[in-house]
Amino acid sequence: MTDSSRLRAQGLRLAYGDVPVLDGLDLDVTDGEITAIVGPNGCGKSTLLRALSRLLRPQAGQVLLDGRLIHQTPTRQVARALGLLPQSPVAPEGLTVADLVMRGRQPHQAWFRQWGADDEDVVAEALEWTGMLDLADRPVDTLSGGQRQRAWISMALAQGTDLLLLDEPTTFLDLAHQLDVLDLVGRLHRERGRTVVMVLHDLNLAARYAHRLVAMRDGRIVASGPPAEILTPELVEDVFGVRALVVTDPAAGTPLVVPLAGPAAQAAERGAEQLSPKVH
Repeated sequence: MTDSSRLRAQGLRLAYGDVPVLDGLDLDVTDGEITAIVGPNGCGKSTLLRALSRLLRPQAGQVLLDGRLIHQTPTRQVARALGLLPQSPVAPEGLTVADLVMRGRQPHQAWFRQWGADDEDVVAEALEWTGMLDLADRPVDTLSGGQRQRAWISMALAQGTDLLLLDEPTTFLDLAHQLDVLDLVGRLHRERGRTVVMVLHDLNLAARYAHRLVAMRDGRIVASGPPAEILTPELVEDVFGVRALVVTDPAAGTPLVVPLAGPAAQAAERGAEQLSPKVH
């Protein structure tokens, strides 16, 4: 394991039944960076995140957390080091925001260490930091999508981990709330020093907010590195089957993908070319 990596996947193989999802995958999560995992539906992004968080046990290979096999590390110890925000999380009906965030302190509780003033302070700080303090007494299921995501991030913040895994945190959110959530993730990194790994569908938002892109296809990583270095028209077509231009975002200075034609349109174009009369 490199000095800059606390979380590492090595030779991962995972399958659902007889269908392989990940096959021989290696990944080092660089400490102190935001990593975005991108790729088409069904390529194994969320499966990889669940394996990294110890929710799935691989058929082959291993995940190392701080140099130890994650599946041989006690659950409570993993929860003190690594937080996971799953895709579209659901809170029990009627659970308030404050109660949800308090659950983030569970890994720090034990028979000899019960809930105390320190825990209260951590929860209050997490709520204030994410702008959720005024909504602390509201049931989670009455919040807007963006507010719910901030509530869950508050819980992860109260958990006190410096590694945070987010599975599609912007799903079902409109653009304003997507930016709100990702701005919050950026602040988590800048102001709290969190290492973040997130699965994102929007390639341009991934390029804007992440220090590193991991592009997946068919259960394998096909490219990994800074967005400005790896995000090319060739990569976009190879991974997504989309012909595109890659220009510089005039606002952020990051790569911006401008789609030209999707797979269906490209196939139609090729068919038209084959049917068109040849000029001799």
